[in-house]
Amino acid sequence: MDATFKPARVPWSTRPGLKEMAAEAGVDYDRFLAGLAANRSDTELAAEFGVETEVIYHLRDHFERYGIHSIMGQD
Repeated sequence: MDATFKPARVPWSTRPGLKEMAAEAGVDYDRFLAGLAANRSDTELAAEFGVETEVIYHLRDHFERYGIHSIMGQD
């Protein structure tokens, strides 16, 4: 039997979802997604929500890397 570590192939993640991350940062989730859909810049969105540009950058990065809920299944 191979003793090397093999990660579980489960359809969930411990990473928080985008909605929870946005709420924690004080960013309206629906308006944030609408801003992404409208291709607004991080600077524009940061000004709208009254947060640092880095906050929007990290939320956008999370969305682009993991999607909304960070949940993927293995079929």
